[in-house]
Amino acid sequence: MGDLEIRAAVAEDVPAIVGMLADDPLGAQRESPDDLSPYLAALERLTADPNQRLVVAVREGRVVGTLQLTIVPGLSRRGATRSIIEGVRVHADERGSGLGTRFIEWAIEESRRENCQLVQLTSDSTRTDAHRFYERLGFTASHVGFKMNL
Repeated sequence: MGDLEIRAAVAEDVPAIVGMLADDPLGAQRESPDDLSPYLAALERLTADPNQRLVVAVREGRVVGTLQLTIVPGLSRRGATRSIIEGVRVHADERGSGLGTRFIEWAIEESRRENCQLVQLTSDSTRTDAHRFYERLGFTASHVGFKMNL
């Protein structure tokens, strides 16, 4: 896979992150790469929260992937801590290279380091390729998700 660094995202990474978020049919409808100010404000909030990890994968000085990992303490499951993987994106040039697998494995290991008992994620119902990918990595489609725009 060549040299790959997974590290915390910084402000200089935001244009590349937003570009990846916008680089699919769903993201193209909801992201605005022309105005980075809300993304930079969000990065500040994420960086200040010890339960958030917004990371990037960097190869040869170029951001080629991103994901957010959230650690959630809870009472259910006998006080279990869980993690949520969100916003997984791999640059189009890197798809099929194994980066996605390495990224998810990183998130699982980070979850173990945080003593999580469960790792969960959601994937839009239209992303059937992503569903197969997550199932290959051992995730099961065990729930039906709901959301409400506010």
